[in-house]
Amino acid sequence: MAHFRRIRIALLLPAIIMLASNGCVRRRMTVRTNPPGAVVSVDNQVIGTTPAATSFVYYGTREFRIEKDGYRTETIRKRFNPPWYQLPGLDFVSETLWPGEIRDERIVDVELVPKTLEPADNVVERADSLRTQSRMGIVTAPR
Repeated sequence: MAHFRRIRIALLLPAIIMLASNGCVRRRMTVRTNPPGAVVSVDNQVIGTTPAATSFVYYGTREFRIEKDGYRTETIRKRFNPPWYQLPGLDFVSETLWPGEIRDERIVDVELVPKTLEPADNVVERADSLRTQSRMGIVTAPR
């Protein structure tokens, strides 16, 4: 009888320790730009100016919109695949039973391109050309 009690305690003690531990996964994405100071939106939610960071819960495709005066606005779609410890079945262990904190940091680097203004003469010339074509009934594809 004492032998079974020891076995039960030997099995029960690790289970209690594992359940008492509070494992968690901290997910964070950081957007950096060159030059810094651009406004960043992730899935149409402004998260701040670069370098900007925010936490996230789910993996998948995100849409980043980066805007800065004097630079082209960039829209980037980036897929975040889950790491091996977040695969179905293993995620329960990493989220609840793992005794420590796991950090998953994703970094998105963007090189901003300066805006180039087309000379006014070219714009006026193209406008006149399009106006003439529309009067003649010619349809052209947009550039």
